[in-house]
Amino acid sequence: MEAKQAEAPPELLNVAKYLRSTSKNRQGILNGKRVDYFKGKSAIKALQKESYKKLKNVPKITNDAEASRVLGDVLAHAFYLRVERVGSESGARNKPLSVTSVQQWNDDQYYAWFYEGSQLMNYLGGLGLIGIVFAAVLFPLWPPILRDIVWYISVAILCLFGVFMILAVVRLVLFIVTMIIVPPGIWLFPNLFADVGPIEIEDGDDEDIYDDEKKDN
Repeated sequence: MEAKQAEAPPELLNVAKYLRSTSKNRQGILNGKRVDYFKGKSAIKALQKESYKKLKNVPKITNDAEASRVLGDVLAHAFYLRVERVGSESGARNKPLSVTSVQQWNDDQYYAWFYEGSQLMNYLGGLGLIGIVFAAVLFPLWPPILRDIVWYISVAILCLFGVFMILAVVRLVLFIVTMIIVPPGIWLFPNLFADVGPIEIEDGDDEDIYDDEKKDN
């Protein structure tokens, strides 16, 4: 598999790198291991975004047919393989996957990644974590001014956490009081503890994921 990937032209390698970092991946279980996989439609959309058009040394794509052809060429070099979701675990978060015997590109099928891309950031992150642990172990040997700075920062973080807790209690009391006086009540800062992230799924891809999960259930 790695041999096939090594034989890929630079243009297809760049496509694989782009998709690996931008495609809407889901997680599944393949041969007992957790893997990322995606649906063909999401890859088709990804190759027609403005961010792809700005790339250099990649195949030019203007429509779905050209995107499918390029994705089929990438598939031939085993950067990803066609899989199917198996088993009856309809409510499972990580779907069981199985590699299909027919490896052809189809927009409505699923494909599991067998290409990890550059591992530089992982290596740097590991080295950074080791450095942080090592620095923490040597904390007693730090210069006094650095230890004072760390102490002030920790106190500031604790104070900020305390402010959030006080605010949570205040808004709860306010809600209970106003629910009795002027129902349905006033819920202050409704998104204070909302579970949100910096990356948003586009509406179209989100609908595809929802439709797929609905079909499974």
